[in-house]
Formats: sequence, C-alpha cells, structure tokens
Amino acid sequence: MHNWFECKINYEKVAEDGVQKKVSEPYLVDALSFTEAEARIIEEMRPYISGEFTVMDIKRARYAETFLNDSGDRFYKVKINLLTLDEKSGAEKKTAVQMLAQASTLQDAISVIDNGMKGTLADYVIASVIETALIDIFPFVAEVKTVKQTDEEIGE
Repeated sequence: MHNWFECKINYEKVAEDGVQKKVSEPYLVDALSFTEAEARIIEEMRPYISGEFTVMDIKRARYAETFLNDSGDRFYKVKINLLTLDEKSGAEKKTAVQMLAQASTLQDAISVIDNGMKGTLADYVIASVIETALIDIFPFVAEVKTVKQTDEEIGE
C-alpha cells in the first residue's frame, strides 16, 4: 500500500519569454514519513532544477488507489462511493474513497478508473472528478541489487 505525501516546492523558473518567475508546484511522493517525503522530493527534483529550491509544504494525501496512464499528462482526483449492502438491515451503504487517475481529459480519467476497477467485485459510483494541480508523481520503486560473482566465488 502506498503512503502518499503532497510536497509543494518553490523555485525560480525561466518562462518561455526568458523571464525568471518564482513558481510553487505540487508533486506527489510515496514515502513512509514526512521526513522521508522531504528527502525524496529533494532527491527527485535536484536534477531538474538549476539553482535553489525550497520545500514549502508537505501534507498527507489519502489515495486508496492510483491508476497511472503513460499517455496522460494530467492528474485527476476521483471520489468514488463503494456500494455495499448491510446484511442485517438490507440498506445500501456508501463508503467514499479517493483515487488518483492520470489522463489527458476528464473523460479519459473516468475511463482509466473504469478500466482499473474492472477486475474488482465492488459496485461503485463515481461521485466527482477534479483536475489537480499536481505536476508529477514519484512512486516508491524498490532497487534491485544484483551481485556479480567471480568464477572463484562460484567454485569453478
């Protein structure tokens, strides 16, 4: 399960007309704690920003699921109501969850969510879809370490 943090950074960006402009941009980082989120956003952004930048804000972002789509250039926050039946009373119960979809348009975001939810047995209703200001997301990717053994170590 991912533990998402929204990190907002401030830096000076060179606009298309050549003028330097101070901007504040939000990014999403998968981390275990606020401290790790700050370290990860600094590590991820350092190669892309020339000059100094400041991490201005870090807040927990509660997304039950993220659906990434490489062809999408925007991120949409989708509120979904999961529908369940209460066995005792027979009443329909709604449980709201937030999901993040990467897509190009609002219709694409709905399609990405529907495709992602196809394999589940849960009944759901999409309550709202909102375009976020997120620039990019950085999920946790475990590093795979390979050890190269010499012929002597193998025993040949």
